Amino acid sequence: MAKALVPLKYTRGHLEVLNQLLLPQDEVWDDVTCLEDGWQAIRHMKVRGAPAIAIVAALTVAVELENRRGTFATADDLVKFVKHAWSHLCTSRPTAVNLFRAADDLLKLTEKLASAGEEQDVQHMLSVLVEAMEAMLEKDIADNKAIGRWGAEAVLSGAAADSKAVMVTHCNTGSLATAGYGTALGVVRALHEQGRLERCYCTETRPYLQGARLTAYELTVEDMPGTLIPDSAVASLMSTRHVSAIVVGADRVAANGDTANKIGTYQLAVVARHHGVKFYVAAPLTTIDLSLVSGKDIIIEERPPSELKAIRGQPIAPDAIDCWNPAFDVTTADLITGIVTEHGVFAPADLQANVKRIRSQSLS
Repeated sequence: MAKALVPLKYTRGHLEVLNQLLLPQDEVWDDVTCLEDGWQAIRHMKVRGAPAIAIVAALTVAVELENRRGTFATADDLVKFVKHAWSHLCTSRPTAVNLFRAADDLLKLTEKLASAGEEQDVQHMLSVLVEAMEAMLEKDIADNKAIGRWGAEAVLSGAAADSKAVMVTHCNTGSLATAGYGTALGVVRALHEQGRLERCYCTETRPYLQGARLTAYELTVEDMPGTLIPDSAVASLMSTRHVSAIVVGADRVAANGDTANKIGTYQLAVVARHHGVKFYVAAPLTTIDLSLVSGKDIIIEERPPSELKAIRGQPIAPDAIDCWNPAFDVTTADLITGIVTEHGVFAPADLQANVKRIRSQSLS
């Protein structure tokens, strides 16, 4: 049986994250015992992927709360700490909206508990908050499996019953980028589980090589047929071999469907359009930010030049050369075939209306 990969280990009061900077050569688990440990793990990409970032941040707060149990004299003390915790963690990485949505949701819950008279029992209030943060783990896995099912159905739509899909993916969007199963790689995994995956081509994904180090690792460990290709080979691949679809993840999706994802995604979408290949974005609703009209409003994180000029400390470029190292780019909605969510696959033009409908139903 294939090994099940996980990006974190959690029991109440204790969190460990798999240091993904060291994969695939070394499997090292780092303890997260305080807010600063969590911030460092996210900022320095020991853990990465929009869903996983949000979950690790939430569980970091949960660990701190458990370790501080009994030290909060009043509900106001607890509210102040939770606000401080999320304010600090949200400075770690600016592009992935899941982190900010988790912060907003959990701060609202904190304030709701305090205003409802829970100040009479601060320990109960703390327990409710910790349980809410822990619940994010199971929900993320369930959402990812639903994304996988919807995405596989979309990819196979119109295909012969016995046909198999040839997929291309970028960066890493599997179990290592989420609580488990994955988003875009979850679609690939669902195809494989159905016996309908012929092959998945994964790009190396410079400069941090998440595709070569992490996606290729997941494909091999979990016995899925995969092939690693250079980032620069995608156009040639589509011109010389059959590709059923490209599926990528997302760090933030604007109201019009414009999508920020790992740098290099935009050029994949342009090439896919040229070759008539379907291009899907797989992301949970937590990644969709209706407050942003378009991708022009998305803040794009820029990473240090050292990440571009060296690999694991080994220089590969002149130290004096200037660098531009954006972590993400924006793929415009007109290049996207569909956005795969846990609630279905939506054309970018229909995204905003459907998200509003789903969110309003969840509140009723």
